[in-house]
Amino acid sequence: MREDDESATQRALRATCRGIGTEWKGARPVGLQQTMESTVKKLEVTYNPINERNTFTNGDFMTGQVTLEMGKDCQIESLFVKFKAKADVTWSETYGKTTVVYHSKEKFFTMKQYFIQSKDSKDGEYVQLVNRSSEYSSVVAPGVHVYPFTFQFPAQNVPSSFKGPHGKIVYSLEACLSRSMRPDKKESTTVNFLSKADLSDISALQTPQRMSMDKKMKVFTSGSLAMEVNLEKSGFLQGEGIKVVSFIKNGSSREIKPKYCIYRKQSFFAKGRRKVHTKELIKEEGSPIPQKVSQTVTQVIAIPHDAEPSILNCNIIKAEYRLKVYLDIKYASDPEVKFDIVILPASQMLPDASSSSSSSYAQFDAEPFGNPAASIWSFGSSAPTQASAPPS
Repeated sequence: MREDDESATQRALRATCRGIGTEWKGARPVGLQQTMESTVKKLEVTYNPINERNTFTNGDFMTGQVTLEMGKDCQIESLFVKFKAKADVTWSETYGKTTVVYHSKEKFFTMKQYFIQSKDSKDGEYVQLVNRSSEYSSVVAPGVHVYPFTFQFPAQNVPSSFKGPHGKIVYSLEACLSRSMRPDKKESTTVNFLSKADLSDISALQTPQRMSMDKKMKVFTSGSLAMEVNLEKSGFLQGEGIKVVSFIKNGSSREIKPKYCIYRKQSFFAKGRRKVHTKELIKEEGSPIPQKVSQTVTQVIAIPHDAEPSILNCNIIKAEYRLKVYLDIKYASDPEVKFDIVILPASQMLPDASSSSSSSYAQFDAEPFGNPAASIWSFGSSAPTQASAPPS
């Protein structure tokens, strides 16, 4: 009975293949792929760069074209280009003999522009259709056909393009060609997007930061240490220098050396779990401070021009930066403070940045120690004071 069923199925497939101009041999149609390739010689989607960096930002218009080369007359059900942005996170963890895959995704937008549209096409609610009416014929003649399109990047706050060890944020264009009784043919390309920072709360990025600590030394080192560190603000442009003003009182029995580190922290979220990847970008050190000496130390740390801007507006991917200031002490744990900093695109100047900078420095010079009565500057056993808890 089964052999009869298989024979009937094969006979039906052979009849279908004859109807589309190919041949059935054994378990698969022979020449179907060659027939498709000879009909559709090329499908390509490209866009036109608007600057030397080949990047786009919020509100930019992107023009491009879908190029279709046909080898012979063909009836097309639909032809469209899709512009979309999404974040995707994937990693796996092994527990004994079990491997668990953690995966999540977040869609930001999807837009479609039809050149040829089937009457039966159905699009999801998240799809924004552009230019539904079409002037192109569904019967495409042999030769090269070019279909121009235009999309506008959203003005709202969406994250920049990103690629990390466990996730990515991708902006892409995809051309899709559909024909009757054929699998869809698709071609795509990625687009580099650099988001403008959300300046709705610019005051937070330009607010001076201050953190302090003290430490009583034990075992191989006696005495105590006190340190207060000031930053002019928390938001910095790519390539900008971070002016770090530290007030250090070395009441210990050893020489100490202030050190600085900027590191990147990438966090990926899926199924209630988090995967963290950190990388040190810059390490610098200041001059040694002798024992029983107090000094004001200023260090300017340049942010790399190619540092990727912070990503704080995605639910499943975060790209953050920390500045760590610590005191290197032999034979003892190093006391440290950490600051959250935000790196912004170099092309985006902050309003009133120069005046804010000068006023911040003036404030530090006028009131270098914060509260003059603060116990941090006495070498007693008082508890440490801290402007805000350091980030993890």
